[in-house]
Amino acid sequence: MKLIVGLGNPGKEYMNTRHNIGFSLVDYYARKKKLISEKNKFNGIYYDLMVNNVKIILLKPQSYMNLSGEVVKRFVDYFKINIDDILVISDDLDLSVGHFKLKPFGSSGGHNGLKNIEFNLSSNKFKRLRIGISKNSKYDIKDYVLGKITSSDMDIYNDIFDVLCDAIDDFISLDFDKVMNKYNRKNR
Repeated sequence: MKLIVGLGNPGKEYMNTRHNIGFSLVDYYARKKKLISEKNKFNGIYYDLMVNNVKIILLKPQSYMNLSGEVVKRFVDYFKINIDDILVISDDLDLSVGHFKLKPFGSSGGHNGLKNIEFNLSSNKFKRLRIGISKNSKYDIKDYVLGKITSSDMDIYNDIFDVLCDAIDDFISLDFDKVMNKYNRKNR
């Protein structure tokens, strides 16, 4: 079983914000897979599906970004998911819009959602898909990440989301080193 977690904040006021890029990719992937019946459990909205005979849970924690780890931990415990089978999708200020990076583990880099997941899982050894939102020094970081994605940036995200959906499919069925080599190279 694999757990794919898109990070974001619940509520209409946060829709299409930079900080919700994880939610956006999970929604895009679900539409691409023609998933229509979302479920609710442990303060998370999720879909389950089978890909290449592997059960997948697509999760959007609904506890706000800073408490995402509590929801992830409940899913991990309930479904008995190995930490090696988790992929967390988050925004990244240090990557430009249109760029992304797959990582096997790492620090939170100041990202409160990742920090809370690390705290609740007592580990930073879960896999990550970091999607660039760029940094804009004209704005306070909080205001920037909670700001709406511009239409030109949304066009860029829509262009890379198909590639990222392929990366998710490969995460499900391939060794993660192969997935990183395949997609991180294309992204340079």
